[in-house]
Formats: sequence, C-alpha cells, structure tokens
Amino acid sequence: MKVLVVGGGGREHALVWKLSQSPVVRKIYAAPGNAGMHRKAELVELAPDRVQDLALFAACQKIDLTVVGPELPLTLGIVDEFEKRGLRILGPTQAASQIEGSKAFAKQFMQTHHIPTASFMVFEDPSAARTFLRSAAYPLVIKADGLAAGKGAVVCKDKEEATATIDRMMVAQEFGQAGARVVIEKFLEGEEITVMAFTDGQTVVPMVSSQDHKAAFDGGTGPNTGGMGAYAPTRVLDSRLLQQIQDEVLEQTVSGLAEEGRAFKGILYAGLMITRQGPKVIEFNCRFGDPETQVVLPLLDGDLVEIFLSIIEGDLKLANVQWREGGSACVVLASGGYPGPYEKGKPISGLRAGRDKSDDLFYFHAGTRWLKDHYETDGGRVLGVTAVGRDVQAAVSRAYQEVDRIRFEGMHYRRDIGFRALSRAESVRS
Repeated sequence: MKVLVVGGGGREHALVWKLSQSPVVRKIYAAPGNAGMHRKAELVELAPDRVQDLALFAACQKIDLTVVGPELPLTLGIVDEFEKRGLRILGPTQAASQIEGSKAFAKQFMQTHHIPTASFMVFEDPSAARTFLRSAAYPLVIKADGLAAGKGAVVCKDKEEATATIDRMMVAQEFGQAGARVVIEKFLEGEEITVMAFTDGQTVVPMVSSQDHKAAFDGGTGPNTGGMGAYAPTRVLDSRLLQQIQDEVLEQTVSGLAEEGRAFKGILYAGLMITRQGPKVIEFNCRFGDPETQVVLPLLDGDLVEIFLSIIEGDLKLANVQWREGGSACVVLASGGYPGPYEKGKPISGLRAGRDKSDDLFYFHAGTRWLKDHYETDGGRVLGVTAVGRDVQAAVSRAYQEVDRIRFEGMHYRRDIGFRALSRAESVRS
C-alpha cells in the first residue's frame, strides 16, 4: 500500500513511525511532514489546508490510504473531498468535525444528548458577555468558539481577568474569527485526562488513557501551550470509570452524531475532567491529540493500518486492538519564549541516530529542519522525547535521561511530566 499522512508535527511523526511498521505498507508520503520523518516518508510540499491539491496528489499517486493528523483540514472538508473522488481516507466528514470546529456546537450537542459537561453560556456580543461576568461565579473558563491551536481556553479567577480575556478574544481578535463567539462555562474541579477512541460510526473502541500537560511551566503554571508532554496510561481511571466514559460519553456521542446526520468515523478525542460527581467532558476533538499520540501509539500492540481500514470499511468490531503492558512518557523540548514569540535556527546537539526504531525510545520531531549535518530548531515545540518502560515511572525516568543529552539555545521543558501518576505511585508504596 501507498499511504499519505497529512500534517507536519510530532503527532504526524508518531503516525508515520507506527504506520511504517505495517507489513502491507511499501511507501509513505507526508504532507508537509518534517525533517525527522525523512527516513520513513517522502516529504511533499503541500500544506494541510490545501485540500484540493492534496486530493489531486493522492489521485495522481494512487494513494491507497490517507491519514489526517490536524483538525484544520478535517473542518475544511478534506474527507468529503477525498470520498467524492473515491479515495480512502481516515477521518470524520466536515459535518462531524464540527464537534471540534465549534465549541458552541459541541456544548449544545452535549446538552441535547445528555452528555455530562460543565454548565455554560454562549455569547456573540462582547457587551452581553461583560454584563454576564459582573454577576458570575469564579473561577470560570472562557473558550474561543473556533480553532485556536489548543490555546483558546482561559481559566479566569476573577471578573477583571475574565473581562480582559473577553476583550482580547472578541474585540482585539487575538484568535481571529475563532474568538468572534465565545463559550463561558463553569470551572470544573478534578483531574484532567484524555481518552481517545477508534470508531467506525457504530463500534467504539477506546485507547489507553493519557494525560497531557498543557501549561508551559512546572506545577501547571504559566500560559497554555499546545502541550508540553504526556504519559499513558493514567492511574485515575479504573475499569468502572472507563466503562462509564464508554457508555455515557463515547458511545452516546457517536450515536448522537449519527442521529443528527453527522456520522463520525475516525478518531474521537474526549478531554475529560474526573470530578467527584464523575467524568465530565471538557472538550471533544475530531482527531488524534498532540502529544497524547506520542505516548499512546507506542503502547499499541498491532497493525495500525488494519485498524484504520476496518474503520473506513465499517468493520471495526472485527479488528484486533491490543495494548502492551507498561507505560510511556513524552517530554516536549520547546524553543525559548514558547508559547510566545521565539527564535528559530538554533543548532540541536546530542541527538543519537536510530531513535525512531523499535527500541522503546524515540525522538518525535515537531519543529526541526535538517542542515547538511545537523538539525536546527524550526518551531515552538521542537522535539518530543518519548520512552516506554515497565510502568509510567520507569518511562518518565528513561525519557528524562535522554533529555539530559540534548541541547539547543533557549531550550526549555517541564521537569514534572507524569507528576500526578508518580505521586499516586508513591502514596501507594507508603
């Protein structure tokens, strides 16, 4: 088979790495890909939002399977375009992708279909939003309605902070049209986790749970980022809670979307808060998470291509989805200043060759470029150093040992990836 992976970040590198292990794959293209993928894939200079050009490329190259990484092309209708041309592609349609493309749609959908989530209000007028904030209970969360690269949700501790956030989003248009409409919702207390699932529109198969670390600095402080690291599986989720999430969230969402004529095929991502009242949905995504993918796929014991094809053909119930024992952890190395302004072109030292092989230690490139004999930084999130171990603690330790080898000017990273799982393990031992 010839496979096309759309996207160019760490998530897509992890997808290319896992897909390349399939015995049925003979050629992988990545559009646009990144410098770390060149051993596994041929890079194609096509941006993910060039839907028509990507479809034409897939048709001309006789691509057998296209896998979409980022959300933007999905919300632009790439699946509809490919299917119209008779091309096999993994992902939800434009209508189904609204579950991520619009926070307001997602919240109203959850309300209609009785999916547990925080109470909320939707505003299109900044004056009305400011009026609401005068008598609101704090803390609360303000979310840009549209796509904002994972940075469009702000926890506000008081009226002044909330008002300033409304002004930035709705008036100054910090996120462009994505912030023209906002969702203001109740702040949920608890522990946040991610459960992604494979679904063919009927059958839903959850993956191992994971936990992202969105804040820039240790202890969950600083501005939100696209994700500074992750680990899997989480310790907060037992079999009872997982079954509750399966029944009340994942299957309810897939069946609800089908009822509304938005049949969802692909990867459904549920961002959840585990509260005292049970799991509640913070957000839905219509694709693999980043960096959650970098810790979940190394634990998948099987052929990802077979799973993807079973989703497309509507036969997921026949797929053999198995998971390895143990844990995995990813530490994201970021450029100085990220998630704010940062410089590019900083030489990276300490990288060892062959880290993308199946030895349970990987470099998943996100923002790098290759210059003759070395890599340089070319983005905010530069590398995801990922390790697998007998448990999460062993994986975290191994990942940080590898991080200690790597250097580039301005490099920063969180030193507490997996701290919740590690503290739980310590309390159990004591």
